[in-house]
Amino acid sequence: MDKMKMETVDMTAQNIDKIAALFPNCITEMIDEEKSTVDKKVYKKAVNFDILKQMLSGDVIDGDEAYEFTWVGKRASILEANKPTRKTLRPCKERSVDWNTTKNIYIEGDNFEVLKVLQESYLHKVKMIYIDPPYNTGRNYIYRNDFSVDSGEYDVQAGLVTEEGARLASNPVGSARFHSTWLSMMYQRLLIARNLLTYDGILVLAIDENELYSIGIILKEVFGEGTYEHVCVSVVHNPRGQQGKNFSYTNEYAIFVFPRIMKVISDRRINDEDVSWSPLRNWGSESERTDAKNCFYSVIVKNNKIIGFGDVSSDDYHPTQTVKDGDTYYVYPIDRQGIERKWRYARQTVESIWSMLRAKKISGGYDIELGKTFGVQKTIWDDKKYDANEYGSKLVSEMVPGGGFSFPKSLHTVFDSVYACTASDKDAIVMDFFSGSGTTAHAVMKLNAEDGGNRTFIMVQLPENLHEAASRPGLEARLKSNIKATIDYLDEQGYEATICSIGEERIRKAGAELKNQNPLTSNKLDIGFRVFKLDDSNMNDVYYSPDEYSQSLLSSLESNIKSDRNDLDLLFSCLLEWGLSLSLPYSSEQIETCMVHNYNDGDLIACFDENIPDTVIKTIAKKQPLRAVFRDSSFADSPSKINVGEIFKLLSPNTSIKVI
Repeated sequence: MDKMKMETVDMTAQNIDKIAALFPNCITEMIDEEKSTVDKKVYKKAVNFDILKQMLSGDVIDGDEAYEFTWVGKRASILEANKPTRKTLRPCKERSVDWNTTKNIYIEGDNFEVLKVLQESYLHKVKMIYIDPPYNTGRNYIYRNDFSVDSGEYDVQAGLVTEEGARLASNPVGSARFHSTWLSMMYQRLLIARNLLTYDGILVLAIDENELYSIGIILKEVFGEGTYEHVCVSVVHNPRGQQGKNFSYTNEYAIFVFPRIMKVISDRRINDEDVSWSPLRNWGSESERTDAKNCFYSVIVKNNKIIGFGDVSSDDYHPTQTVKDGDTYYVYPIDRQGIERKWRYARQTVESIWSMLRAKKISGGYDIELGKTFGVQKTIWDDKKYDANEYGSKLVSEMVPGGGFSFPKSLHTVFDSVYACTASDKDAIVMDFFSGSGTTAHAVMKLNAEDGGNRTFIMVQLPENLHEAASRPGLEARLKSNIKATIDYLDEQGYEATICSIGEERIRKAGAELKNQNPLTSNKLDIGFRVFKLDDSNMNDVYYSPDEYSQSLLSSLESNIKSDRNDLDLLFSCLLEWGLSLSLPYSSEQIETCMVHNYNDGDLIACFDENIPDTVIKTIAKKQPLRAVFRDSSFADSPSKINVGEIFKLLSPNTSIKVI
């Protein structure tokens, strides 16, 4: 009966194994400084990088010159991204909405650690990641990264807290590591985040001009130039007065990173309810039929609705109307001046999307096949709906007085991004690990309400204390007043004064509003969310290093599990290690004197009681679960533990059994 690790996978060890499978001659050994003692040396596998470089080159390697983008702390950030963590996620049912039925997840905690914890459960399962990280303006507070301290102080070394204990810190422009600090913070998170994306998954990253070019290079390095497209979309805002010394800042940017296997991402510029063909028209340079013959074709319309498409005509003229069986049909493409124009897209492309839209209308829903979605997104999003103040700040303030934010993203900016990436996958998982006020969760629910989708979200946000935020030096009076109003509101509602409380309350309010707006179509809309908090391991130190404790000391320790942890804490930490998602249903039942938990109808059955009778073990084994887990102290002695294994061999031989 194996023991659970109660820590995430060691990515460095996994990567070395992958290299060993391809290039065994590049693997060597080195002393493991952490596990070695004065009396005993412990060795571990390592990579001989000089040989590996030569294996990957057709020329003799001589010298260190290479094309690369680097900064102070880059190697340390890679090291930290690959390290395992013993952190865990603890359920918070009291803060959740529809805990038993919802598929949505909200996690309070540092996103770097949370991404590590989620690696096994959500490996290649997330279709879209949308992030709006703190911009490196010199004024914003960002996640601290300082790799100069002792390696034992993990949280400080990983940049999770400063030497003084502050998790967030300002990054003044005059700092010697102004760019390096921000880049390290982003790089290590992106390295882990890529592992969560599906093979056709898309990352969308919002950024301003301060680090636009740097992050672009990082994205190409993390995702690869040969396998991913990197498209920068400009989002235009109303500047509201002079913001810069010479010009106002009117642009933000959304970088879309998606696999080259995707031909296009979705747009919403065609339907069969009207004939608004302007987006399809090529209003640019003229073109002869000989240049773009397939872009000259007829669109047949009756009573302002499309009824079909004509073939490309051999002549240079299309009639504007025709009569058949007494009915009049109007035929395009004749523009307002009566001049024939070419379309942007070939007839087959438009006819294909029209057919799918008709299928949607008839059947009530359909899935667009990858590569057959219609249209290419505009490179410049200049509609006023993308304005962060009008459709970001005001919207949050309407739901949570004060809002507590300066300029959260416009709901429309995020909504259009989510639509573009998930129109062909209505069951997509959408993640935002800088979730802030919860705009991404709002956008996902809104899109589901519109198209009947079942997309789910995973939001991650550091529970930054609003009292501390309000006391920061240099904060303008208006923002202080907003934060104070938010704190007062959260206090009245009985919530903690944190940014997470703002996000969670916004999701509650937005979900209720969507239900009220669409009572007939949104009866099955999932507006709930399970809340989890990142915390230290459920296990005491003795669990990980029993050999460091003498027998006399071990006997004085009542349990290797921390006293403040309950069954639900243990259950979810086990399912995370086993790679099960956080949103699956589960039940608990009393079997004789024991409480037994059944996750996703037998994917995992757990019992953490002391001295479990054989009769209960047999009842569990008869359910034939895929996995079973017990406490080490659930059994009086080694023979009792061996007996459990024998019971399962007899009644459920395929069950994987572990203890904590």
